[in-house]
Parts: sequence; C-alpha cells; structure tokens
Amino acid sequence: MANKKSDIKISVALDENNVPEKLLWSAQDGGVNAAEAKAMLLSIWDHKQKETLRIDLWTKDMPVDEMKQFFHQTLVAMANTFERATADEKMSATMRDFCDYFAEKLELNS
Repeated sequence: MANKKSDIKISVALDENNVPEKLLWSAQDGGVNAAEAKAMLLSIWDHKQKETLRIDLWTKDMPVDEMKQFFHQTLVAMANTFERATADEKMSATMRDFCDYFAEKLELNS
C-alpha cells in the first residue's frame, strides 16, 4: 500500500447547456490552488479493458489560435513522454517530425 496520497482536483463550471465556462485545477503537492485553465486533455489507461478513457474539455472562450498551440505543445510533450516511457528513440523522432509538420501547416511560431 502506498505511504502517501496526492490528489489532483479539476473543477468545471458549466453554462445552462452544459458547456464549460471555467476550468480550475489544483494540485497541492505542486503548489497549484484553483488555477484557471482554458482547456484540458486527460487520458487514463484502463488496463483491464485495454483501452484509453478520455476527458477532453475546453471553455467556450478558448481562442482557436491558442487551441492550435495547445495541441501542438501537447503532441510534442507526448513524443517526449513516449521516449521516456519506451526508450524508442526512432519512433519518438518520427513523432517529433510530425509535430514539426503540424506546426508548419498551422503556421505556428513555436
């Protein structure tokens, strides 16, 4: 059994149509308390079903240009995490090549 427990809390304020208006997150161990966010992507691996469960949320005032940057940065982070988790340098490099292509096609200045 684990000696320590760490909680991450996500609060979503919804409008009358259940569209997110405000996202707040807290991670006490990380020193974050009710920080505002405009978007989030959460993936959880269900090892019993061998499938990914997801929660993808963004506020209705999230600008499209910021959403494009958010996706690009998330893809780059996924390539880095994939390399750390699998030590597969070749596929990680291929993923980063796609990230470069993605940024170029969206004309992102990252």
